[in-house]
Amino acid sequence: MATVHLRIGDLVWGKLGRYPPWPGKVVSPPKDLKKPRGKKCFFVKFFGTEDHAWIKVEQLKPYHPHKEEMIKINKGKRFQQAVDAVEEYLKKAKGKDQTHSDDKSKSDKGRKAAKPMKIIEEDDEDAFKGGSSDKEQTDSDPEPSSVRRLVAGTVSGFKWESSPVKDDPHFHHFLLSQSEKPASSMEPITKRLKIVEEDTGSTSIQAADSTAINGSITPTDKRIGFLGLGLMGSGVVSNLLKMGHVVTVWNRTAEKCDLFIQEGARLGRTPAEVVSLCDITFSCVSDPKAARDLVLGPSGVLQGIRPGKCYVEMSTVDPETTTELAQVITSRGGRFLEAPVSGSQQLSNDGMLVIVAAGDRSVYEDCSSCFQAMGKTSFFIAGEAGNAARMMLILNMVQGSFMATIAEGLTLAQATGQSQQTFLDILCQGQMASTFVDQKCQNILQGNFKPDYYLKHIQKDLRLAISMGDSVNHPTPMAAAANEVYKRAKALDQSDNDMSAVYRAYIH
Repeated sequence: MATVHLRIGDLVWGKLGRYPPWPGKVVSPPKDLKKPRGKKCFFVKFFGTEDHAWIKVEQLKPYHPHKEEMIKINKGKRFQQAVDAVEEYLKKAKGKDQTHSDDKSKSDKGRKAAKPMKIIEEDDEDAFKGGSSDKEQTDSDPEPSSVRRLVAGTVSGFKWESSPVKDDPHFHHFLLSQSEKPASSMEPITKRLKIVEEDTGSTSIQAADSTAINGSITPTDKRIGFLGLGLMGSGVVSNLLKMGHVVTVWNRTAEKCDLFIQEGARLGRTPAEVVSLCDITFSCVSDPKAARDLVLGPSGVLQGIRPGKCYVEMSTVDPETTTELAQVITSRGGRFLEAPVSGSQQLSNDGMLVIVAAGDRSVYEDCSSCFQAMGKTSFFIAGEAGNAARMMLILNMVQGSFMATIAEGLTLAQATGQSQQTFLDILCQGQMASTFVDQKCQNILQGNFKPDYYLKHIQKDLRLAISMGDSVNHPTPMAAAANEVYKRAKALDQSDNDMSAVYRAYIH
């Protein structure tokens, strides 16, 4: 693009890297943000998004002379919304400027005419998001002024302060304390995803009931990335798209992306590219090694991290891996949240997962509509990153041990001449009755071991839970026994079957 002469307040088309030109306005950078060394550049705030960036002057064009040209080559919905936001901004600015001129002509009557000039008070945040505001600027050349409403945030490292989160009658919250209080200490709180600070050292949890099942979610305007389209990730992405989120996907096996592209998702060529394109990137992969490789490997997540980028690790991994990933992400100015999920492929497809999160609370709040779309309940565990990993490993340890015990009961019934179906019927009428027990046992009796939660993954979770117990000198003999049964099932080539295939370890 040709070099242009610009001032604060000018409307422009800015081009960043390989991305298409986007409408924006030259604004004053925050005082603590240094201009990059080298070529001359301007700080640009883009319409229709919350993005800001230093753009080299040769990558800028005046807005009006090139408007028609840009509209012809860009047809996307978000682009059109950005152009509409510019036009709305200009319309209101023109009206306000006319009023200002009329008032000035009356007060200055008889005096020598002077060139009109307006001082920037505050940048119009709503116009850049596609909305409106009472504070507008004119087309005249304004004098520079500081921009006062910046806080740490998005792709360029800054985010304009957003409006307070409104109460959502469909989204209920409770504060659960892990201090030594009775169960009745569960108390409602009114602010949506408002985390209650406690003076005590006790760990607090925030739970939030999802509204995914009734479709009353208002999707975030942030761009969402998702890495990993396995049993759990596929259902999550499908529900994010159904609820109106803008999602860019990547998977190691690229063919798995095709279905979601047809549903409206965008394709990222590498994890780094997805992170670069998106405000919040989720990942859901098989184990600690895969999680590390995704972040630290070639063209990995870390290469796309810039100040303000959010990374949400949904994989079930050990707390040490979570802590390591949190450190490398935040060292680049990124924001980190761990949010492993409890559930299965069916629950993922139904948008009924349970999300357990820890880390950056503000990221948890930013993920509100995403968590509502993918789950029925979300919990925030206060304290350091790694706490959610610890909690999830304990939950999966209990689930895996329970599944092994159920399989043991079914095979013992058979070995002693008892009806397995009668055993199941009695079990489902007692205190242990649950959908989990009924479905798993029915599948076993039908010989259906199609994976809903991979056996190899529950064995991995048991192994990690046992290791976690060892690290704090806590015995886990029940989990250790169950782990040995799952290892035998793996030796019988059951790794890629459902966890209920642990049954086969008892009959061979």
